[in-house]
Amino acid sequence: MSIIMIMEPVTMLEILSYPFMQRAIWATLLVGTLASFFSVFIVQRKMSFVGNGLAHASFGGVALALLLGLSPFWIATPFTIAVALLFVWFSRNSKLESDSLIGVLFSVAMALGIIFLSWRKTYSQDAMSLLFGSILTVSEEDLIWAVGLLTFSLLTLPLWSRWAFSTFDRELASIEKKNSSFHDYLLAVFIASTIVVAIKVFGIILLSAFLVIPAASARLISRTFFGMTLKSIFLGLFSSLVGIFLSYFCDLPTGAAIILVMGVVFALCF
Repeated sequence: MSIIMIMEPVTMLEILSYPFMQRAIWATLLVGTLASFFSVFIVQRKMSFVGNGLAHASFGGVALALLLGLSPFWIATPFTIAVALLFVWFSRNSKLESDSLIGVLFSVAMALGIIFLSWRKTYSQDAMSLLFGSILTVSEEDLIWAVGLLTFSLLTLPLWSRWAFSTFDRELASIEKKNSSFHDYLLAVFIASTIVVAIKVFGIILLSAFLVIPAASARLISRTFFGMTLKSIFLGLFSSLVGIFLSYFCDLPTGAAIILVMGVVFALCF
């Protein structure tokens, strides 16, 4: 959904005075920071399809929440986390490759979402906004969830070095008893939670791009993993802010505008 409204030309300060625009900017900053931070692990671990699969798997939880008439956060969050934990468990305890697991787990979760929606007898505009994103509908509750998740994510900063170590050499991390299994599960929980929080802003369909492009761009211009992390966050925030104002002034869907800006940034980095 586009941010633009039918109104006379306004100045930048007037735009920032609108409550919906303030919520949209805060949501973009919070979600952009979270997604860009965790995207470096997704890209470096070659889990891009996993991020894409989790984004689509969250549809099952969202659809169930709509069927029950509850907030998507209360249902979609544990649902998506459960799928992410199952993926980690199967990847560590079976001979199947990750792409095969994606095809099984995430397709089943998506199918459940379609069934849940079919049981809902009335048309649901909420389902469409969650599929394609609707930053105009960002509420105070959405911001509270984003702030809460960002706060918990900041508490994991001391674990960044262990996650990074395990990312580059999983076998050595296991040999040195870095408890890589626990950190894999913990990282999966945070990635799944970030996906659910970001759905309202970017939509399920476009969300996977936000989990890949910032880190992919940063990787092209970084020499160290720490530098890649910082640049990923910066590029994600920069693209989000430019995209949100581009959406407003050019009457474009917000999520799509942000992703297009990210695409331009990636091209420049390349």
